Amino acid sequence: MEAAKAASKLIKAGQTIGVGAGSTIAKLIRLIAAECTFSSTLTLVSSSFNSSALILKSGLNLKSAAAVDMLDIYFDGCDQFDTELSALKSGGGIHTTEKILASMADEFILIGDTGKFADQLNNIYPLVIEVIPAALNTILQQITASFPDAELRLRMSTEKDGAVISEYGNYLIDIYFSQPVKPAELNVKIKMIPGIVEHSLFYRMATKAIVAGEEGIKILRPQYS
Repeated sequence: MEAAKAASKLIKAGQTIGVGAGSTIAKLIRLIAAECTFSSTLTLVSSSFNSSALILKSGLNLKSAAAVDMLDIYFDGCDQFDTELSALKSGGGIHTTEKILASMADEFILIGDTGKFADQLNNIYPLVIEVIPAALNTILQQITASFPDAELRLRMSTEKDGAVISEYGNYLIDIYFSQPVKPAELNVKIKMIPGIVEHSLFYRMATKAIVAGEEGIKILRPQYS
C-alpha cells in the first residue's frame, strides 16, 4: 500500500496514466479513484484485463492504447529488477502490451517491495517469449542451439485443453536458464529470432522504482555500470 500511495502522489491533473497488473497496481487504481480530487481529469490506459475492469468499476476514464499517442507515466510491477532497473515480468503473460505502454511513456516507474530487488537478475524467474504459432518449432530449435542447458516450456492452459493463447493469438514459452545470462546479451539475442513477437525482459526501460520496505519508501534510479 505504501508504494501505491507514493506513486499516486506523482500524478498530476490532466495526465494520461498507464497501469499494468497486480495487487499494488490495483491499490493504486483505488487510491486514484478515492483520493485524487482531479481524478475526473485523468485518462487511464492499461495492459491488463483485470486492471481495466477495476478502472471502469471505479468510475475512472479508460481508453485503449490505440486511442492515445503517449503516456505521461506508466506504472507497473515486476517479478525482479536490478540496479539498472532492468526488470523481468514473467507471470501474467501480457508483457507485449506492457512493453508497448512502457515505451509510450515519458516515465516508466516500477512499484513494489524490496523483495523484488536483486543486484543482478538471476535465473529464478523464466524469460517469457510470445511467439507466432507458425514459428514455434524453429524458435524452439534456435533457442536450444544458443542455450543448450535451458529448459523451454510451452505455457499450457489450466482452464481449457491446449496451450495458453495471448491476446494477439500467439503462444507463450517460458525459458528457464540453468545459469544467469547477461541482460544485454539476452535482450538482443532473443529479440532477433524471427517469429518472436516480444520477450519479458524490460531492459533499461524504467526511469525509476518506488520500493516499499522495512525502512519505508525508497526511490531508486538506474545505476549503469
